[in-house]
Amino acid sequence: MTRPNTILPELWQTLPEELQPRLLAWITSFEARIATLETQNAELKAQNAELKAQNAELKAQNAELKARLNQNSSNSSRPPSSDPPSFRYKPAPPRGPSSKAPGGQPGHDRNQRVRLQPDQILEVKPHHCRRCGESLQGEDSEPLIHQVFEVPKIRPHVVEHRLHRLTCPRCGTTTRGELAPEEQPAHGPRAQAICASLVGAGRMGKRVVSRTMMDLFGLPISPAMVCKLERHTAAALAPIHAEAIEAVRQHPTNVDETSWKQAGQKAWLWMATTGWLTVFLIATSRSRQALEELMGRSPPQVVTSDRYSAYSHLPPSLRQICWSHLRRDFQAMIDRDDSGRGIGQELLDLSDLLFAYWGEVRAGRWTRKKFVREMQPWLRDEVRRLLEKGRSCMSRRTAGTCREILKVEESLWTFQRVEGVEPTNNAGERTLRHAVYLRKTSHGTASRSGSDFVERVLTTVESCRSQKRNPLYFRIEAITAHRTQGKAPSLLPANS
Repeated sequence: MTRPNTILPELWQTLPEELQPRLLAWITSFEARIATLETQNAELKAQNAELKAQNAELKAQNAELKARLNQNSSNSSRPPSSDPPSFRYKPAPPRGPSSKAPGGQPGHDRNQRVRLQPDQILEVKPHHCRRCGESLQGEDSEPLIHQVFEVPKIRPHVVEHRLHRLTCPRCGTTTRGELAPEEQPAHGPRAQAICASLVGAGRMGKRVVSRTMMDLFGLPISPAMVCKLERHTAAALAPIHAEAIEAVRQHPTNVDETSWKQAGQKAWLWMATTGWLTVFLIATSRSRQALEELMGRSPPQVVTSDRYSAYSHLPPSLRQICWSHLRRDFQAMIDRDDSGRGIGQELLDLSDLLFAYWGEVRAGRWTRKKFVREMQPWLRDEVRRLLEKGRSCMSRRTAGTCREILKVEESLWTFQRVEGVEPTNNAGERTLRHAVYLRKTSHGTASRSGSDFVERVLTTVESCRSQKRNPLYFRIEAITAHRTQGKAPSLLPANS
């Protein structure tokens, strides 16, 4: 420390000698106090910087938690079934008055009442003229037809097999009559197929199926027997299911997956659909290995899916990224309300334009070539420009999303060049919806055999419906073939 007599020598010399020690002590203590305060100030500055960093981190965590809390089916990959009751979908923008007349439009398939073969015909003739009261006689060559449908009284058709035991008069051996293999089960193919329909298509529990079979058909079937019939049905459908999996791999396919429970453990229900053929598979993981079990190691046709990493090994030319999922990502950018909001809004507007153009193709007013000509190259270039801009923006999550989309940018446009490929995975999500409802009511399956039944029954239900075939009759045929060792029916059309 510099002494005051070296700083102000003239002033120091003018002070009385008895005051100099006291003043020196005071200055020394004052300088020590200043040094202490400077040290405390430096510590407080360090604490302030640390608190600022913690505050920024907490703000980022808070924003992320808010974004998670506000996630729903419109801005994330969550299914609509996960939306809370309080969630309200954004209303569609108001449209002006339509030039179309109310009701069915030209080309719409009419739903007319079906005329069935009558079991009884009643001739209803008027006896008197409704105007003057004159008696009426004769026949109408083209009478109006009014049919009344009724369900007949149903009782079980029971075949009782009496197995006689006869004793040989020569050696005394007792021999019992043997049933044919198809006659050994206690329930016929139709009863077994109906139980499978009530569980798989009707989403009923075992006890409810037991009560329903008694209420509708007077047929006593215990819940345990329902489980046994499920196992037999799964065995009958096994070759049909395996054939369908091999066939679906040879066509452009929409693939999706949803969570499942098997024996209380986490599992996944995978689905692949071509539009006319649908297969389901329950796996214990959501990994690439499970996808390969469903679609094979190298699918030869285009696979339409979301951006989940299990699909990332697929060649870009054989993959189509779902634009509906992209729209949810763009909406999430907007809902975060940060520096990425503007980029999300522009990308969402471009996707609106893409779907407007594609709507012209689906309506038959545009050809695919015209669609490509109108959209290329400016729309694709504009989407890429915005993604490039977004990956360097200040919003961390928006930047990350844009980087991930740019990695699969080529797969956004596969639908332009491959006939039969749609820009969305909506067909897959619609097909998976019934399975989601089944999971919510059944809470999954209790064993691997139960999973076999679910995946095989759902395969027949969805495939038969898309082919306008009766799934109940199909299962009856499959069960009968399995019991008699005959040829199983196929879900593949003859010209597939």
